[in-house]
Amino acid sequence: MKDQLRGCVKISAKGRQLYRFINMIHTGRICCFGQFCRHDVFYAEIYRHDLPALKEMADECGVELECSEVRTLSSSALKYRKRIGILIGLVLAVITVMYFSSVVVTIEIQGNYAVSDEDILAALDGLGIHEGASIRDIDLRYCANELRVRVEGISWAAIRHTGNRIVVEVTEVVPTPEIIPRNSACNIVSAKNAKITSVLVRDGFLMHKVGDYVREGTLLVSGVSVSSSSGRTVLHHSMGKIIGEYQETVTFSGTFEPVQKIYTGRSDTRRSLRLFSMRIPLYIGRNKYSSYECSEQAEPLCIFGRELPVGIVRKKLRETELNSVKLSLNELDEELNRKIFFYEKNFIGEDTQIISRDIERTVTGEGMTYTVSYTLEGEIGVEKTLLAK
Repeated sequence: MKDQLRGCVKISAKGRQLYRFINMIHTGRICCFGQFCRHDVFYAEIYRHDLPALKEMADECGVELECSEVRTLSSSALKYRKRIGILIGLVLAVITVMYFSSVVVTIEIQGNYAVSDEDILAALDGLGIHEGASIRDIDLRYCANELRVRVEGISWAAIRHTGNRIVVEVTEVVPTPEIIPRNSACNIVSAKNAKITSVLVRDGFLMHKVGDYVREGTLLVSGVSVSSSSGRTVLHHSMGKIIGEYQETVTFSGTFEPVQKIYTGRSDTRRSLRLFSMRIPLYIGRNKYSSYECSEQAEPLCIFGRELPVGIVRKKLRETELNSVKLSLNELDEELNRKIFFYEKNFIGEDTQIISRDIERTVTGEGMTYTVSYTLEGEIGVEKTLLAK
């Protein structure tokens, strides 16, 4: 490594006073290595800084001296010493490496399932931990303790850093199982006008059997009983599952000329330079669209397969406007059927079965209305607390 930094020169010397020249090298304390003689020619290698003294010895002895530079790091640097761009690039590279090694580049979160990454990152940002923050200024132990206080649902947290990467390890609070207060007395009453199709009573006294028709609010399972031996009234926490068949009616409507948001076909793409959490616009002018939809695409800079918090963000703006759209009878029919599908998927529970569905369609000059009558089978019993004196 020293030879690479100091630089080496290969020499070859010949002449009548060659051996005097060799002796002067040895007595002149010039470091000479790899030396040998062949056909009255002396070959050797010396350090570059000894070359001027060696040339003086050769002139004194009348020896013909030839030299050639050995390719080393120092010789390559001297070759490009006048190229300012390379020097500036090396300086910038060193500064960049030193900068990125002292700031937070990536934040990795481990162990969270119910708590979202966004909530944890927002709390960390409030504690001064974000992309571009100085690692030296971060108190990791304090931030870990504060994170447990600021984010609900975290029971334990630890923060460490490896290089320019912050690793946040969390353990979430284990939810306490629901405890049914057995000491609170309650009845089970009907929440629907229904026909009972199935019963399962775990505690309490069944008041109606399968096949009975009950109205909303009817007592299904009683939590009050009288002891046959003492005659005292005993209160129970009624528990059970009462399944019934009931009716529901839902109305869906639409017009032949609804007002919808449509694209005009005009768009604009704007680019920004992302440097950590800061964005530097690479465009000129303001947004000229009063109504638009926006989508972003980030292209981070990658070095050796790792993403850096530097890159280009492309924001695409698509102009929209509200316009009246004319729908045909079939198109409106498809739209209403789509509404029925989403209603059944999102508002009818998974434990509720659709037995039948009757659709009545009404068409007017302005639009169409679907009146859907459902016959459903599901749980109809709800708890109602008993207030005892």
